[in-house]
Amino acid sequence: MARPVVLMPGPMNKSVLTGAEEHFDVIRLWEADDPDTVLAERAKEIAAIATGGTTIDGAYLDRLPAVRLVASFGVGYDQIDAAAAAERGVIVTNTPGVLDNEVADTALGLLLMTVRELPQAERYLRAGSWNERPYPLTSATLHGRSMGILGLGRIGEAIADRVQPFGVSVAYHNRRRKNVNYHYYPTLVEMAAAVDILMIVIPGGDETRHLVNAEVLEALGPNGILINVARGSVVDEAALVEALRSRTILSAGLDVFENEPAVHPGLLEVDNAVLLPHVGSASIPTRNAMGELVVENLVSWFQYGVPVTPVQESAELVRKLRD
Repeated sequence: MARPVVLMPGPMNKSVLTGAEEHFDVIRLWEADDPDTVLAERAKEIAAIATGGTTIDGAYLDRLPAVRLVASFGVGYDQIDAAAAAERGVIVTNTPGVLDNEVADTALGLLLMTVRELPQAERYLRAGSWNERPYPLTSATLHGRSMGILGLGRIGEAIADRVQPFGVSVAYHNRRRKNVNYHYYPTLVEMAAAVDILMIVIPGGDETRHLVNAEVLEALGPNGILINVARGSVVDEAALVEALRSRTILSAGLDVFENEPAVHPGLLEVDNAVLLPHVGSASIPTRNAMGELVVENLVSWFQYGVPVTPVQESAELVRKLRD
């Protein structure tokens, strides 16, 4: 019996490729001399897609009428039009849960680095400046601050658990109130005005693009710290650069950027920003676990007809399959 055909548009973590090839006929599209010809010739065979960043929209799916599952590597899936997929009867999955702790740890580390200017202090030492005079006292400390979490999902809750032992109080803003003990703010501007750390953990996409804008940064204020471990598109980077230059806010710690790997030149110029190259979940154990979940979704789909971790937009399709 022929094995199911899975399309892999671009290179992926080795755990995905190795696991998928144990069960499926995998098309390594990035290795093809003429990818369009490969898609045209095998369109009726390709039953699923495994992707780690390729844009999958309605037009792409229309070229592959037999596809019924898109298995995405990562929690965020804004590069996939999940609504368009659902309209075509295509389920989208992601990899939640397995990277929560790693990203939360990175968020806490980035916060500490930003508050205490630790990267700046290290550069000071490496430049030999400590031989001349001690590094200046930092103006901020972490203890006693208040954090507003934009997007209190799994990762947001893991971050909240980590910061409270530091004496940091927690509030949040979501589209809907949750049954938690943290203070809820119905608007982002209201929350920004009430806290002095704004932690961003929401998905990217059109709905959240530039949600953190000049108005929000103004509300956060001159003692405010912005941390983003979500998606760069959530923040208006031009407004952020201006807020950092003018000291409208105190500082920012960023692991993600609007046009990564390109970074806004203004962010590279200011001395009150800590910048990381999107390393939130970038450890070998976590990435392997993410890859294994991608494969698990594919295997579950072909064996049982239902994937393990469908995204919200696919919920109705999955419900009908289970019924």
